[in-house]
Amino acid sequence: MKWGVLALVVCLCGSRISKAQEQQGVLPDAPKPQPAIIVGTVFDVNNDTVPRATVVLEGPALNDPRTVESNDNGFFQFNNVQPGSYQVTVSAEGFANWISSAITLKPGQYEILTGTKLNIAKALSTITVASPVASPEEIATEQVKAEEQQRIFGFIPNFYVSYDQNAAPLTAKLKFQLAAKVSFDPVTFFGVGIAAAAEQAGSNPNYPEGAKGYAERYGAAYANGFTDIMIGGAILPSLLHQDPRYFYQGTGTSKSRALHALTSPFVCRGDNGQRQPNYSTIGGDLGSAAISNAYYPASNRGLGLFFGNFLINTGQRAAANLTQEFILRRVTRKARNHD
Repeated sequence: MKWGVLALVVCLCGSRISKAQEQQGVLPDAPKPQPAIIVGTVFDVNNDTVPRATVVLEGPALNDPRTVESNDNGFFQFNNVQPGSYQVTVSAEGFANWISSAITLKPGQYEILTGTKLNIAKALSTITVASPVASPEEIATEQVKAEEQQRIFGFIPNFYVSYDQNAAPLTAKLKFQLAAKVSFDPVTFFGVGIAAAAEQAGSNPNYPEGAKGYAERYGAAYANGFTDIMIGGAILPSLLHQDPRYFYQGTGTSKSRALHALTSPFVCRGDNGQRQPNYSTIGGDLGSAAISNAYYPASNRGLGLFFGNFLINTGQRAAANLTQEFILRRVTRKARNHD
């Protein structure tokens, strides 16, 4: 009986406290909606991209308009946009301004504005929205198009680095597309030629001297790189659902950035966005090292060649990531800019 009376008192007190909280306006915190993203590419009437166009986002949810500038590929992006109604205005020197109709964003929505064509002089430019809600695959395709324009000093391919930490996961098709783009780039063939010449000068591996030896060294060097990038950059990432790109950190202490770069050959981002062991890259390096025993001279084959090529590939990758993190961003042309 005493416990029943005590429970009744507690319930009544709790009810009074709740009512008092309501009268005082004390309510539980509501969860914040997931932000949306708006991306697009600015074109002129000849389907050429328009760099350095000014893109302004306005809406009731913003205290002040947000402004970005399209990059060298005409690409622009607004991150962390709260759900609501917005308008986009695009302007560029020598072109008529364009003002969009109302764009209503839902929580977590990817909105792609495609087909933007700015008309010269008086006429109004037009824009069509291909889909009210863009899929992650469409976002990834747009991002890869921009990444395929990234070149160090304007000519050396730098396609396998993403400067967007919120990049959409790649489809299997896009993974193979990136691998092929690097493998068959003219600069890649030129770089292999330089590497083969260096090996020729050092008489390593044990191919004959002269033109025949150079051709064999060239073929071996290209085969090493091709098998590594196809296995570790396309086949395994597709099977294991892992992202083969290096994700530029760019912020934080030098120690944290260096640690991020050095661990990237061993820790990667999965297609689900989570960090996981980088089986793809490690498997690519191991697979390429194993295959090299099939075409290297008999005197060079064996476990020494296998482990040597594996360690060289892994060491070069770690060094390349360090260079990406601290140097190459500044000299990569057409690297994507974000708000």
